[in-house]
Amino acid sequence: MMTTCSKILSKTDTSKALSVPTKYLKSLPSFKGGHAVSFQAMDESTGFVWTFQCSTRKKGHPKPVLSRGWLAFVRSKKLKVGDKIKFSVLDPTAAVPFYGVRAEKEVKIFGAIFGYSPIIIAPSNIP
Repeated sequence: MMTTCSKILSKTDTSKALSVPTKYLKSLPSFKGGHAVSFQAMDESTGFVWTFQCSTRKKGHPKPVLSRGWLAFVRSKKLKVGDKIKFSVLDPTAAVPFYGVRAEKEVKIFGAIFGYSPIIIAPSNIP
């Protein structure tokens, strides 16, 4: 398993869409000349498979974002600003890459960030 994208969440990430660093675009399935691609990622803590859509701008800087499926994931995991998200390729040899997703809560001790702990909340009422 290889981590392809790791990010500490911002306000925009938890309320609108996940801004994906451009350098991680090459880790996603091919856009095949388009501006959006859907892919599935298995929640590494529950085994639930989520479907996300990554899209880019049509002109200028691509500014990739995860939109479709993302906010349902955020709500399910009760993610907040400062939490961490990790996407990884579970089987890099597969013809169609299979991804994993992991959400981690910020762990603070006396107000200082000590590390991150996996969030293990099974999705209950997914739309």
